[in-house]
Amino acid sequence: MTLDAWLTLVILIAILGLLSFTKVAADLVFAGGLTLLLFLGVLNPQEALVGFANEGVATVGALYIVVTGLRETGGIAWLSRKLLRQPSSLMDAQLKVMLPVALMSAFLNNTPVVAMLIPAVGDWSKKFRLSASKLMIPLSYAAILGGTCTLIGTSTNLVVNGFLLKERPEDALGMFDLVWVGLPTMLISIAFILVFSRWLLPDRRSVVSQLSDPKEYSIEMLVDAAGPLVGQSIEEAGLRHLQHLFLIEIERKGKILAAVSPTEVLQAGDRLVFVGVVDSVLELQRIRGLSPATDQVFKLEAPRSSRVLIEAVISHTSPLIDTSVRENRFRSAYDAVVIAVARNGERIKQKIGDIILKAGDTLLLEAKPNFVETHRNSNNFYLVSALQDSSPPRFDRIFIALGILIAMVLVVSFNLLSMLEASFLAALLMLASRTCSADVARRSIDWQVLIVIASAFGIGNALQLSGAASVIANSFTRLGGESAYINLLIIYVVTALFSSVITNNAAAVLMFPIALSISQDLNVSVLPFAVAIMMAASASFATPIGYQTNLMVMGPGGYKFADYLKIGLPLNFITAMSALIVIPLVWGF
Repeated sequence: MTLDAWLTLVILIAILGLLSFTKVAADLVFAGGLTLLLFLGVLNPQEALVGFANEGVATVGALYIVVTGLRETGGIAWLSRKLLRQPSSLMDAQLKVMLPVALMSAFLNNTPVVAMLIPAVGDWSKKFRLSASKLMIPLSYAAILGGTCTLIGTSTNLVVNGFLLKERPEDALGMFDLVWVGLPTMLISIAFILVFSRWLLPDRRSVVSQLSDPKEYSIEMLVDAAGPLVGQSIEEAGLRHLQHLFLIEIERKGKILAAVSPTEVLQAGDRLVFVGVVDSVLELQRIRGLSPATDQVFKLEAPRSSRVLIEAVISHTSPLIDTSVRENRFRSAYDAVVIAVARNGERIKQKIGDIILKAGDTLLLEAKPNFVETHRNSNNFYLVSALQDSSPPRFDRIFIALGILIAMVLVVSFNLLSMLEASFLAALLMLASRTCSADVARRSIDWQVLIVIASAFGIGNALQLSGAASVIANSFTRLGGESAYINLLIIYVVTALFSSVITNNAAAVLMFPIALSISQDLNVSVLPFAVAIMMAASASFATPIGYQTNLMVMGPGGYKFADYLKIGLPLNFITAMSALIVIPLVWGF
């Protein structure tokens, strides 16, 4: 091997070691590795930065904005209620996530499917007190497995089939030919995840769920007469399983309904009284069909979508002390509205308007963002801070956002636009239709994920350009001898290995010419080798960089690099065994 090849391999091993055995952030590790390759002359600037101009990286960035439009309009919560019902157990929850995702990914690009469902699954896990780390990797793996079932399920399948059309057009695959190997592999893999993930996946919960004595707010919400919750039971409306938020009573036409049954049917104008922590209050604000019980909210000048929620602690010198929320004319004095009150962990049983305020009370306010700067140094408050991403959803635009999402998926599915073009157009429409603001859209992009993906492209480029990948591949394939099956096994293993450290499409592009040469030398069909490359390149579970959906769930699931190895390596083995048994039976040599 050349010096460049050796340097590339050493740097790659160092990257994998740092990710596996240290807590250094993934984006710093990958960017550092790419910088070394550039500094040592293995890559020139154009070759190193190829990932930052890659369509896939730009597509993922645009999809973050599309998903933000869904979240800001309440569309994510709507999708969650429609697709994800109440689970009876962790296994049932994983099944409810994986089966529909696998089905959708067989026909749709799996990147937008996963991008759309990450926040929905995150909210759903909080609602039913499940660990997101038990659901995010299954979400990604299901999307990958579903993509192996059809020709259009992944771009890798289309790339390899393109090679077949060019070299052996008579062997080109049809739309559902891959179902013979993809479906049994998917079912076996999902069964493995269901049975063993309780031991192989970490159980990491959010900080909020670990707090022993969080401050509790009292908040009242009204059931909108024209909203979708009228006629639904507490259970059906999703109000029973709100994490750290409890419905303590309903006021209906002057009567108090205490100890509310989950089968109680909601009526227009019901006043619901909740007690809970601030994160749960934010969740309550995102439910379509509920609005704050105080009509003062709707008298503020700025539209609700441009306001935020703010926490403010009343000081001992504040004129608000010993006045009720109703009589202190808070809206007139501060251009803000009190929607909830917390007091030393106590449950305040009065209506919001009747609460007599005391020093130390924490008020949850709805106000314009400039409230923080205006009153940060006021003697009336000890502390004033805005809650991130707390603007009320724009429910009036929910179906605009859903329409944009559906249109994006359809134009890609029918090849009217590329995924890049469709995602950029959808992101532009989300901004133009004001389903989300430009500031929120900028904050929504996970730059760490994009840097890792782009840097991985550059490092994969170094493996190919330095000749390291070809040397490794050819060294392995010489071991196969005259046995077609042994060579099939080697092609699968080497493709899977490369797919774990470079992109799946790059692994397929690298391995197909080698597989074609082997098939010609042995005078056998190239088709089983081509299918093996499709399966091995796509079914990449052992590293977060093996498939971009693995990387997308890394942050939301709170995963470390080693978490993927723990569950991904045995799953790689299982999918390999399944594929290598089925492929020769369906596509003979």
